[in-house]
Amino acid sequence: MFDELNAIKAWTQPLAEFRSECDDLSALIELAEEEGGEALDETASGLDALEERLRELELRKMLSGGDDERNAILAIHPGAGGTDSADWAQMLLRMYLAWAERRGLETQTIDVQPGDGAGVKSATILVKGPFAYGYLRAEVGVHRLVRLSPFDAAHRRHTSFASVAAYPEVNDDIEVEIDESEIRVDFYKASGPGGQHVNKSSTAVRLTHEPTGIVVTCQNERSQYRNRLNAMKVLRSRLYALREEERRKEQAEAAGEKMEIAWGSQIRSYVMHPYQLVKDNRTGEETSDVNGVLDGDLDRFIEAYLKSTE
Repeated sequence: MFDELNAIKAWTQPLAEFRSECDDLSALIELAEEEGGEALDETASGLDALEERLRELELRKMLSGGDDERNAILAIHPGAGGTDSADWAQMLLRMYLAWAERRGLETQTIDVQPGDGAGVKSATILVKGPFAYGYLRAEVGVHRLVRLSPFDAAHRRHTSFASVAAYPEVNDDIEVEIDESEIRVDFYKASGPGGQHVNKSSTAVRLTHEPTGIVVTCQNERSQYRNRLNAMKVLRSRLYALREEERRKEQAEAAGEKMEIAWGSQIRSYVMHPYQLVKDNRTGEETSDVNGVLDGDLDRFIEAYLKSTE
């Protein structure tokens, strides 16, 4: 019930604020017609703000999926390519953390495994806030980076790949049956920074769901108990996402539809040399502001994707 009320509030509150701003701007326009001067400047500024607010409401309208309003679990893994790909995965992690901060979303690190020398071997974070999953499902797939490698002594151009996966966080309102006897639990010493307690005790947890082969690791908390709780949270969300994907495939097959094999496909390229360009292969959306995108300016790509699937 609490989650349902929050979902309703996530729609009604922005609409009420938009109506209030429209009323305020209407009064300001009347004043500007009478006095001109600074009131005219404020009117122009108010119109720009309303246009941005309307664009945001239109974007949310596209988030009509049953799980779109939920928190998101985001997982990033480097592809083949050694240190360059591990570094690229870390760059993507920073990009999504910056994007979440721009949107006022809260983030929690569930698991980050440092790479050998640089970057990360894997990273899993929880993104909390209205429609976090709805936005981040637009980012699922393989991301490609082309640049002059900082790890190549000859400073040659390298192409790196990393995959991004997003799952809706599963709360108690969704039943996901898990047979504990089908889960293999391993404990090991955490790697990377975290203090003596983290590195010397077997606090890290690895869960293997044997029927599906899904493996979840968590090592960021200081206690084994907390790491196991977080790992179970991720496992429940991944099993739920797998169940929903199988259900969608069955429905499509029953309707005679051909399912698009989207997982693992290259969705976007980030080129830093010999020119500057970020281009989404699904929508054609592009920009030359590579640094801006890597600093979290992702909304144009997310919006273009949502519009293309509406």
